[in-house]
Amino acid sequence: MLHEVGLNSASELFDSIPQELRLTRNLDTTPALSELELLAGFDRLAATNYGAQRISFLGAGAYQHYIPTVVDHIISRSEFFTAYTPYQPEISQGTLQAIFEFQTLVCQLTGMEVANASMYDGSTALAEAVLMAERVTKRSKVVACGAIHPEYLEVIDTYVQHAGIELVHAPFDAETGQVGDATDLLDDKTAALVVQSPNFFGCIEDVAALAQRAHANGSLLIVAITEAISLGLLKSPGACGADIVVAEGQSFGVPLSFGGPYVGLFATREKYARQIPGRLVGEAFDKQGRRGFVLTLATREQHIRREKATSNICTNEGLIALASTVYLETMGRQGLQEVAQQCAQKAAYAAKSISALPGFSVPFTAPRFNEFVVRAPGNAKELLAKLASKNQITGGLPLSRYFADRPNDFLVCVTEINSREQIDSFVSALESQVAL
Repeated sequence: MLHEVGLNSASELFDSIPQELRLTRNLDTTPALSELELLAGFDRLAATNYGAQRISFLGAGAYQHYIPTVVDHIISRSEFFTAYTPYQPEISQGTLQAIFEFQTLVCQLTGMEVANASMYDGSTALAEAVLMAERVTKRSKVVACGAIHPEYLEVIDTYVQHAGIELVHAPFDAETGQVGDATDLLDDKTAALVVQSPNFFGCIEDVAALAQRAHANGSLLIVAITEAISLGLLKSPGACGADIVVAEGQSFGVPLSFGGPYVGLFATREKYARQIPGRLVGEAFDKQGRRGFVLTLATREQHIRREKATSNICTNEGLIALASTVYLETMGRQGLQEVAQQCAQKAAYAAKSISALPGFSVPFTAPRFNEFVVRAPGNAKELLAKLASKNQITGGLPLSRYFADRPNDFLVCVTEINSREQIDSFVSALESQVAL
């Protein structure tokens, strides 16, 4: 090889590197390890990860649920794990069929008529829904509830601030935690009313009533969902009158993974299908009546539509969407309902137990799913830090991170992962820390 490139020695390859910067000694590395020794070493390192052994009640957009082992097994198969976006549908039938089934499941869950092949995550899906509402209605104002996840609101603002769209925040009710009366904010310029349910505080919104208000004004209703497991228990947004439904699908078989990659769900009415962002896989039949799958809509900006493209997102989260599909198919209707019921029941037990503690309360009165706000007798951030260091419990999210006027409030999430013993330990730890 040296001869072919016209060199006499390997050192000549590095002539451009100053001599004083070159390493002239052997690397200080440990001797080679056997596979058993290497795996044992990895286990020791993993055990030192921050929070790895803690009981956790943290939610706020990313949720810890049990993932059946079959999910990881299937998505690790080479034909799925190495597959890319199906540019040539005729040789991507397996991938396209998986996406078609994913879309079908999303429609069934959301109560909508058409769904796309997934988005990057819930926040970007919501921002794309806002842009879609502007295209559909030809209006330039969007009213967003103040109880939407603050980071989702930031993503929306990033999308619309230079797009000529006015973003107005509707305040939430301090007593119920739900969106207040936003009727006075709706006018003939309003493209959509945007709401999250269950919202950032865990409160379930009256989606049907909000749909009536929006439609009476000629506006669309966009519903966002961060905890997708709630769809296993609550009435679907489509059945309540929503026009566009977006969700973060991480709860469906996707590990927390320190924040990603996740998968955004996007569904709408069939009459708006040509305005949907991203891609849509459809079913077709050949002359012999054999079923096949094709990209029915592909609104990528690289295609001939160019500036008329309906989305800045051109690639779906295919592998993660597959994980969600396998999870939902494995759990089935009854399994998903069981998980949702456990989440709701355990959260109700935790909220009742915590609110019975001296000085603690649950400030919002609205119905909830598996998240709720707790008001502590002192600073919530300091209290949660003590729980983490002394009791090895991640007790939730201090709301002062987003709401400076709520220093004593924190958001608690309970899922089917949390046992009654863990909840009781959490309640006892709260009581003991306050007593100190």
